[in-house]
Order: sequence, then C-alpha cells, then structure tokens
Amino acid sequence: MSTEQTAEIVAAELTAHLAATLKTTVAPDHDLFASGLVSSMFAMQLVVHLEGTYGVAIVGGDLKLDNFRTVDRMTGLVLRLRQAEPVSDRA
Repeated sequence: MSTEQTAEIVAAELTAHLAATLKTTVAPDHDLFASGLVSSMFAMQLVVHLEGTYGVAIVGGDLKLDNFRTVDRMTGLVLRLRQAEPVSDRA
C-alpha cells in the first residue's frame, strides 16, 4: 500500500471517528482546538484512540497539542510514527 493510500485511509478513519464522537463532521484541515470544538482533555482521548487503533506509541515531543489540531496533522503523526517503528516491535 502506498503512503498516499495509507494517508487517505487514516484520514477517513479519523474523520469518521471524530464525526461519531463529536456528532459533527469536520474537514481534514479544521482546527479542532481553535474552533472550540474540543478541549485539551479530548486530546488525551485522541492519544489513546490513535495508539490503540494504529499501534503506535505517542510519547515525549509528540505529545504536543499541535499534533492533534487537525485530521491532517494526526494523519501525519500516525504515518510518521508507523514508519519510525521497527518491524519487530509491531503487534
């Protein structure tokens, strides 16, 4: 699967998750925090969701709010972390 296809799939899944959780549709570049749609506490729920759904560990410098502002940024984070993980560590 190419990176572009993977990005499309991750973005679609995240958009669907947010729509179900927030009961509203958000564009991939919609700033969830600046718009007041979600809080910093919700960011922690996003961390748990991303880690559980995509098998990544979000720690240290990756735990900054900017990584969770938009679907596009979360997609980029997931793809970057997936690429950085050694194959032997994947479940």
